Amino acid sequence: MTPVAEQLWRDPEPKRAYDVVIVGGGGHGLATAYYLARNHGLTDIAVLERGWLAGGNMARNTTIIRSNYLWDASAGIYEHALKLWEGLEDDLGYDIQFSQRGVLNLAHSLQDVRDSVRRVHANRLNGIDAEWLDPQQVHEVCPIIDVSPDVRYPVLGATFQPRAGIAKHDYVAWGYAHAADALGVDLIQDCEVTGIDVSGGRAVGVRTTRGPIAANTVALSAAGHTSVLAAMVGLELPLQSHPLQALVSELLEPVHPTVVMSNAVHVYVSQAHKGELVMGAGIDSYTGYGQRGGFHVIEAQMAAACELFPIFARAHVLRTWGGIVDVSPDASPIVGLSPVDGLLLNCGWGTGGFKATPGVGWCYAHTIARGEPHPLNAPFTLDRFTTGALVDEHGAAAVAH
Repeated sequence: MTPVAEQLWRDPEPKRAYDVVIVGGGGHGLATAYYLARNHGLTDIAVLERGWLAGGNMARNTTIIRSNYLWDASAGIYEHALKLWEGLEDDLGYDIQFSQRGVLNLAHSLQDVRDSVRRVHANRLNGIDAEWLDPQQVHEVCPIIDVSPDVRYPVLGATFQPRAGIAKHDYVAWGYAHAADALGVDLIQDCEVTGIDVSGGRAVGVRTTRGPIAANTVALSAAGHTSVLAAMVGLELPLQSHPLQALVSELLEPVHPTVVMSNAVHVYVSQAHKGELVMGAGIDSYTGYGQRGGFHVIEAQMAAACELFPIFARAHVLRTWGGIVDVSPDASPIVGLSPVDGLLLNCGWGTGGFKATPGVGWCYAHTIARGEPHPLNAPFTLDRFTTGALVDEHGAAAVAH
């Protein structure tokens, strides 16, 4: 007799009321629910997902994890996340295939070198592991990079964060979902939010395709669609949503030992555990919610990859896809309270959402439970766009993926 596979989480019917409703069942929503239950003892929680758990951006990213951001506020929350990543398998009791293989950020011009060395010093001041490597050292870390001086984009050096790496995105989501469910959180799939109820200036619940659900707190965590949800209560968020493409190659023998990113050539590459080369590039310039993107982006991406890695010219593309990134004016996230009481925001992560998963879940849970930001997400509240205290990460952290 074939054994019946154990379900990782229940499939409950939604109750008519919860203490906290989290809208968005991706990595951030699941991590927030888990830390609300584990750290704060709040278990009367529903996570609402319009499709299937982690079927949005969580399943469509390139899985890079790092914390080597320039500004103190960014470095703080991403380094907190990285420290949580380092113990996450033990915490969740689930294999997430976390691999600390390091990340190289390449420099191709003298200005790249100046910016990169500046970032290394800033990282070290924040207690983050960071090194500057010359071209020969880059070659030693990743032998398949062409570091010869006569190529179109000569490699003049690179920053290197040894503790950075990748994890299996699906496994991360399943681990958080399993752990949150075990603590009593209801994970509700196929439940699209169609409206947010407000009474006396306070959010009091949501309307969904599975009926109305009352809540003391409504926490939005729907990535590129958070601005659509906020508009239901007349709240216009400073966000633009763009498609971001990525692709994987056919299965290959291990050839790429680390993660390589280049802002000038604009491609980032790692090799997944199964053997595919995972590649991404910049966001499509138009705004929208399409999950395919444009062929011209793939062409530029492949040209960039072959410039840096001539060996890749022999590989074949297996599949491409797109995710939806939400970008704020200063390229930093928005995490905190909103002008509507009882309605909280977690959005604007752009291309940095996956790596932040444990850190933002921890801090967002604190904000929900305490009614005030955690010190690490305090710099990322919505009011910075009126006070002018921006955290401008446009290009400051090289490719912000």
